Amino acid sequence: MKKWKQYVMLLVFILTFGFLFGCNGENTNKEPAKKEEPKTEQAAFPVTVKDGLGEDVTIQSEPKKIVSLIPSNTEIAYALGLGDKIVGVSDFDNYPEDVKNKEKIGGLEFNVEKVISLKPDLVLAHASSAHNSKDGLQQLRDAGIAVLVVYDAKTFDDVYHSIELIGKATGTADKAQEIIQNMKTKLEAIKEKAKQIKEEDQAKVWVEISPAPEIYTAGKGTFIDEMLQAISAKNVAGDLEGWPMVTEEKAVAYKPDVIITTYGGAKQVLDRPAWKDVPAVKNKRVYDVNTDLVSRPGPRLIEGVEELAKTIYPDIFK
Repeated sequence: MKKWKQYVMLLVFILTFGFLFGCNGENTNKEPAKKEEPKTEQAAFPVTVKDGLGEDVTIQSEPKKIVSLIPSNTEIAYALGLGDKIVGVSDFDNYPEDVKNKEKIGGLEFNVEKVISLKPDLVLAHASSAHNSKDGLQQLRDAGIAVLVVYDAKTFDDVYHSIELIGKATGTADKAQEIIQNMKTKLEAIKEKAKQIKEEDQAKVWVEISPAPEIYTAGKGTFIDEMLQAISAKNVAGDLEGWPMVTEEKAVAYKPDVIITTYGGAKQVLDRPAWKDVPAVKNKRVYDVNTDLVSRPGPRLIEGVEELAKTIYPDIFK
């Protein structure tokens, strides 16, 4: 139970505060960094890339040992074929299975000394938490370790750019483009299938990422909102920004046809007295989905879209 609570805290921290920092930081109303056109050629070293904080980062030679500070970066690295080079991951990493064999470097606050002791050539950090770990990241740089802060991605295009960035920094640019193209192809196929759903038949969906007393949902500018649009479903909280906290009264007033929880809370929602007249509850259309698939900005986001599609429209997406 303690580990579950820590995981929920991590998710809400990344989704909520990462979003706030992205909006209120030094780069207000700007993308984290200028996005370059995709390049398919393999990167030569040394290579300089612009990271998620807009800083130029130079990697002198192809990294042999990599530490990842956040699960999404780890998943991207493994998809790029870099699993054997990963020597350290966060306490929250759980995919792929091989991460269980890697050294753990901490949770919300990583262990600087532990990271340095692993002697990595490259550390993959993340913009959502970089503001809170500025001193620690600087210690790594002072120790001669290249630190790449990956974008705080909020859209599929942002995720593609994150994959491209890590690919270029690690000499796997061609593989990165292959992954990106595969994701785009699958997403377009899902969108095409969803076109058969008429507007009047589109399900009104409430997505709950954290339960009472602090109920959080997904508004516009999030992966989940983009996913729902892709499958022709309506996000009832789509008029809100980012990952807002919503009162129970307001959530009930949305009267959703389908309720999705990302923390395993379907039964809890069904048992709430105040929700008994909500269409989704009355019709028992309350479901749990894998939070990692719909919240981690990596290659498995497409699996998240597929899971939402099959859950909301089982007759169409079989």
